Amino acid sequence: MNYTNQKLNEFNEYIRYRKVAIIGLGVSNLPLLDYLYEKKANVTVFDEREYDKIPKDIIDKITKYGFILHLGNDCLQYLKNFNVIFRSPSCLPTKPELVEEANRGALVTTEVELLMEMCPAKIIGITGSDGKTTTTSLINAILQKGGYKTFLGGNIGTPLFTKLPDITPEDIVVLELSSFQLMGMQVSPQIAVITNITPNHLNIHKDYQEYIDSKKNIFRYQDENGILVLNYDNEITKKCAEEAKGKVIFFSNKTKLDNGYIVDDDVIKECDDRVRKHILNTEDVILRGNHNYQNIATAIAATSSLVDCETAVKAIKEFKPVEHRIEFIREIDGVKWYNDSASSSPSRTLSGINAFKEKIVLIAGGYDKNLDYTPLAKPIIEKVKTLILIGQTSGKIYEVVKDELEKENKNLDIYMCETLEETIPIAKKNAGKGDVVLFSPASASFDMFKNFADRGNKFKDLVKGL
Repeated sequence: MNYTNQKLNEFNEYIRYRKVAIIGLGVSNLPLLDYLYEKKANVTVFDEREYDKIPKDIIDKITKYGFILHLGNDCLQYLKNFNVIFRSPSCLPTKPELVEEANRGALVTTEVELLMEMCPAKIIGITGSDGKTTTTSLINAILQKGGYKTFLGGNIGTPLFTKLPDITPEDIVVLELSSFQLMGMQVSPQIAVITNITPNHLNIHKDYQEYIDSKKNIFRYQDENGILVLNYDNEITKKCAEEAKGKVIFFSNKTKLDNGYIVDDDVIKECDDRVRKHILNTEDVILRGNHNYQNIATAIAATSSLVDCETAVKAIKEFKPVEHRIEFIREIDGVKWYNDSASSSPSRTLSGINAFKEKIVLIAGGYDKNLDYTPLAKPIIEKVKTLILIGQTSGKIYEVVKDELEKENKNLDIYMCETLEETIPIAKKNAGKGDVVLFSPASASFDMFKNFADRGNKFKDLVKGL
């Protein structure tokens, strides 16, 4: 018997001939162009970029469909009297034009929020400052090994709103959710995961509290049947348990919990009323680093009500690192080169550094998100033999490392470079047999690259060319 999504059908009927705005022609909104045209909505598209910055095929499609198009920094002045507004995640709901339209009665939403409201399947949502992509991918792999048909989306995979006709109640939707996607959201997944919360995206959010509050929306609208998986080692996420309406499951790699999942002496264990069940030796997995062992514990916790432990372990043992996350590229003259371009904050790079016991030649720096680099200084001095810096944050990283060197009366070879290309021969010259070259920027990519994937692919190409 075929499943009919009545909520979706009602929405499709509602938007027929009504005024619908699409704000931002990014990955999440592009599928809406075809979808809304097919549903005969009256569509207007807004994008802050100028005409020549938007791919020609997208412009051609908008023209073919007869959509109205407003471009440039002041394009939202034309956002008036719409019934439904799809904002891109980077267009925060606090924008005055969006607030005005919402107050007037418009539905201001995102493709992922509307997906969650109309999805017939169970949803597992994952957010956090670090580790969410690997954790999301692990959860998806475990569910698939358990025999479920899954749909992977949100901040990873494919935008799923237009896939709703294919999703049934027997399936599971797995969503990686950023603070920008969660901000203003008024629906939560049945199973919610917060890997950790540390300062991030402070160049866009009003302040740290706004960032924290956005993350909390992942569980804020759960009921007593909801499941919330939390990091016991992070003070902010630990306190989220006090606000949870449903069941809370903790994970930790620092505390031997009475209940929850822990990483203890290189073994992942399930704790239940002081009984600790051995699940998996960390030496049996391909992923490396304590942060990844914590990600594994998180994924097991999130899927524990759906997949048996033995099946989950099989999936984890087969799981390979996600691209651009401590990704091994090649070994040259006894030196191993790793691409960790997805590490766009100090805490992520700290995890990368701590994943290695070898001496490290570290390449770091990039776009400035107004973050504090002080926590990186001491670990760099302790574990890095050569530091190579590029990008907007190179000066900030240099200053905190220099201050720490002076405090401890130590020396460290530091190189300042203009381009990524310049860093490669310096890294090759300074790395000896048995060392690791780690590209882990601790910063965003937008000063020199389209995104972290573009940056990581460039690094890989340079290393493969050696």
